[in-house]
Amino acid sequence: MNLSGRRESTNVDDRRGMSGGKIAGGGIGAIVIACLIAWMTGGDIFQAFQSAGGLEAITGGNVGVPTEQREFTEEEQALALFSKQILASTEDVWGQVFEQMGKTYIPPRMVLYTGSVQTGCGQGNASVGPFYCSADQALYIDLSFFQSMKSQLGADGDFAYAYVIAHEVGHHVEYLMGDLDRCHQQMAGMSQTDANRVSVRIELQADFYAGVWGYHENKTFRSLDDGDLMEAINCAKVIGDNYLQEKARGYSSPESFTHGTSAQRMRWLKLGLQTGDMNRRDTYSIPESQL
Repeated sequence: MNLSGRRESTNVDDRRGMSGGKIAGGGIGAIVIACLIAWMTGGDIFQAFQSAGGLEAITGGNVGVPTEQREFTEEEQALALFSKQILASTEDVWGQVFEQMGKTYIPPRMVLYTGSVQTGCGQGNASVGPFYCSADQALYIDLSFFQSMKSQLGADGDFAYAYVIAHEVGHHVEYLMGDLDRCHQQMAGMSQTDANRVSVRIELQADFYAGVWGYHENKTFRSLDDGDLMEAINCAKVIGDNYLQEKARGYSSPESFTHGTSAQRMRWLKLGLQTGDMNRRDTYSIPESQL
């Protein structure tokens, strides 16, 4: 993905090295698959994390203790720059898309942190992966997640990482469009199985929005090639519920899916990438068999 000379977003709160909490007891590597299953579930992400052992189990009870300042590696700084440039691109794209719809786009903040972080949605931890909090309209990323994507799932490449960020921005778009709050209100009065079905539709729409961003990014800047597109599609495949559950325990339970299957996630991402058409965004009213 060619981002040479592109601007960086200023809507970034860089808290790396300041978040506190040391990784203990095997850390991210020991539970990353279980927590990746909980990745990108909106308001359910912290409940899912607690079921995986909770913050204290990961940090050894050292939450909120500032880490020592240190020099970041060249790779870490490159990932930070890349993330800021991708966020800037989403600001430009969604600003134009919203203007075409007669709306005003209000960009989210992106918080870069290390280990653990306090958010408007509660305490967050690197082990749950990137997430969006509508309470403070911010997406939170510990950049080590990208290393985990590569080592644990084989999902590598700059556009795969861009897809991760664009998906979380997609949740912000859902929030601005009113869909996120509406769905969370519905889910509050449902059984867990029915709430999971709604969650899948939320996640698939965020995948579609990530694709819409990619379509307009490439249309404007010609920044993508076929290899970039394959990176994102492969990432969508390996973060499907069925793929992650089967990798973690050898079988999958469809009633527990909260993100969508690999096939569904790839389908909606590709639809956005191929069309860029906001009129195709409805994941809520179509039959489940057509997801």
